[in-house]
Amino acid sequence: MARPGVRGVRALLLAAGTGSRLRPLTDQWPKPLMPIGGRPLLEYWLESLRSVGVGEVLVNVHHHAEQMVQFLERPRYRGWVRIAHEVHPLGTAGTLSAGREFFAGYTTLVAHADNWCRCDLGAFIAFHRHRRPEGCPITMMTFDTLAPETCGIVETDPTGVVVGFHEKVADPPGTRANGAVYLLEPELFDWLAQRPDLRDFSTEVLPSFLGRIATWHNSGIHRDIGTPEMLALAQQDPSPGLPWTENDAWSHWFKDHPVHRLVADLTAACEPTR
Repeated sequence: MARPGVRGVRALLLAAGTGSRLRPLTDQWPKPLMPIGGRPLLEYWLESLRSVGVGEVLVNVHHHAEQMVQFLERPRYRGWVRIAHEVHPLGTAGTLSAGREFFAGYTTLVAHADNWCRCDLGAFIAFHRHRRPEGCPITMMTFDTLAPETCGIVETDPTGVVVGFHEKVADPPGTRANGAVYLLEPELFDWLAQRPDLRDFSTEVLPSFLGRIATWHNSGIHRDIGTPEMLALAQQDPSPGLPWTENDAWSHWFKDHPVHRLVADLTAACEPTR
């Protein structure tokens, strides 16, 4: 049964990136399917959405699209996950605009599916639905980063509404970062429809909503696994127990995929420290 407050929510998982900082791993395998604790990263996202009763999910694909589609067309996701093929990447704002009809009338959860995030999505949705400050059509998930100069740092007012952004600056005013996970109300799509040339959500959309973006803080794990060091560090994190048995053809094939050895070698070479 869906948890209270999640009805009427659809999701977009952004999974079309090339993962250039993870080369040569991503020359052979898509970043959203990198194993963490032996399971594909995207699988954790999908099962987290399923566990709180989120409705249909749209996943955009581009880099290693064939491998992504093979994963997403597994019986477990059939009829629940839709795939948006992007021959040429549309950008985060472009993908939202292209999916406007799919998301029409729904609260939409948007997440960069190549980030490793462990949080209570049900609590995130409940905050947005029932406790976000009035007049905010966006709720942004935030987290505390150990490397603020590599992130988008946010400034908020006493109610938690975003009043300033500092994108990857040398001396940012704090450590609270944009987690690139959002909940959007339908009016956001109406706004995008009037600006069809926008491509990047973080730099071209969010600044226009300063003073109208609520924040919900994730005190759990939140990592961008876009570098070898961060992917190696994620392997040390406790992986949640996943509530299903790996018994389809894809999961059996994945168990023996060479990417596991490549990631294990990477982890050994990086020797990350917390």
